Amino acid sequence: MSAGVPLTGPYTRILLRGLLAGLIAGLLAGAVAFVVGEPHIEAAIALEEAAATHAATEAHSHTHEAASAGHTHGEDALVSRTGQKVGLILATTLAGLALGALFASVLHFARRHTTLSGPALGLLGAGAGWLAIEAVPFLKYPANPPAVGDPDTIDQRTLLWVAAVVLGLVALAVAVAAAKALARQELRTVRLAGPVLAFLVVVGLGYAVLPTIDEVGTGFPATLLWDFRVASVIVQTTLWFALGVAFAFLTERADRRVPVRVA
Repeated sequence: MSAGVPLTGPYTRILLRGLLAGLIAGLLAGAVAFVVGEPHIEAAIALEEAAATHAATEAHSHTHEAASAGHTHGEDALVSRTGQKVGLILATTLAGLALGALFASVLHFARRHTTLSGPALGLLGAGAGWLAIEAVPFLKYPANPPAVGDPDTIDQRTLLWVAAVVLGLVALAVAVAAAKALARQELRTVRLAGPVLAFLVVVGLGYAVLPTIDEVGTGFPATLLWDFRVASVIVQTTLWFALGVAFAFLTERADRRVPVRVA
């Protein structure tokens, strides 16, 4: 993977490349979320509204008002479902742009410490980002659809998710440090297994320290929960994969435009 031209050029050029790659990735992830994720969200919302209506009926007082208050995702909601779907594409696009800028900034710094080619660095960086920022937090705190989770604990759950992201980044940094420390090791198996082992040890210790949260009700369909979480992984994987491939493609395309000077 080290063959090819290293990532070159001023920071502004790399940043613009990252923004364009992030824009492409955000739009693609939004389209995938609309096709793959929205049906499961609709199903979860239907369950939530049915439960709210049932609870309001059993109260035997202010039935109509309580049912209307529980109908948070329908036509009387602050933001309609149509508006939410449009907002989904906008949100993933903006998230892609922000991620692309951050991605380009990290690679701009990382290129000084590696001999990898520009495209290889882009692909490896996207894979590492997905592993640390998506996979590690997801395995500890997987995504939940509407109607799952106590509203009173949303702040706590958000902070724990951020802590899991930090854990993934720390584990990745430890793995990189281990790879550098073992770079001169003659046994290739040790060079490959050492960083992986270091990553797993840090993640395992972090998982043991972080509390477990399980707020899924007993009546919530297991298949819907599984399908929603699978869809969430697909969307995030699409975002990171598209970001890495788009950045690598743009980098390789830019490298081919650079004239080769013969001494």
